[in-house]
Amino acid sequence: MYIPDSVPYYDKLYEAQGKDYRGEAAYVRDVIRSRRGTRKTSLLDVGCGTGGHLVYLRKDFDVEGVDVGLEFVKVARAKVPRTKIYVGDMRTFSIGKEYDVVTCLFSSIGYMDTYGKLVSALRNMARHVRAGGVMLIEPWFSPGQIANGRVSVTSVDEEKLKVVRMSTTKVEGAISSFDFHYLVGTPQGTTHFVEKHRLGMFTREEMTGAFEKCRLSVEFDKVGPTGRGMYIGQKS
Repeated sequence: MYIPDSVPYYDKLYEAQGKDYRGEAAYVRDVIRSRRGTRKTSLLDVGCGTGGHLVYLRKDFDVEGVDVGLEFVKVARAKVPRTKIYVGDMRTFSIGKEYDVVTCLFSSIGYMDTYGKLVSALRNMARHVRAGGVMLIEPWFSPGQIANGRVSVTSVDEEKLKVVRMSTTKVEGAISSFDFHYLVGTPQGTTHFVEKHRLGMFTREEMTGAFEKCRLSVEFDKVGPTGRGMYIGQKS
């Protein structure tokens, strides 16, 4: 999981990778409108991170967010003022109301690294979807889609800030794991720290089965907003 030390560099690193929050939010908007039209819609973004999607989704919907990381929530609240953003685990958060749409984007669901955790998270999110509402889940990679030993590096190069983030992916069964090594240089000096990530890889059958356990009908768009696909559930 992301640790507080890395949060100040999160947006800069994904900007360097070309992360397209605007385009991804437009995809989500189009999926929702294809099912709900243009009527007023409430939306909860689970695992909202620093609020990158909320910045654009709020233009079309009444949005709120929730994330397990307090430091992420602080950034999101500053980025999307006058928006309710809660701290909570996707398996256990309880806001006390239902939404027309619940989203979980940028493969945040992958941090549910067992099938039991996956079902718990989907059930809790589905509990916050009103009857007839929609739940959108962008998955992590499925087994066989990510290579053992894949090396990745991202860097930020500014006048007074240099950041390098490097990792090597390990695949063991249905688990992908990697340690992000950060090297951060500022006028005050250079520091190094590591954060560990462990994500579950689920088959399409496992994902659709989890939706069905939550009594949601489900479709799968194999492309989705970033090429990883999108599960589109609807509550009867």
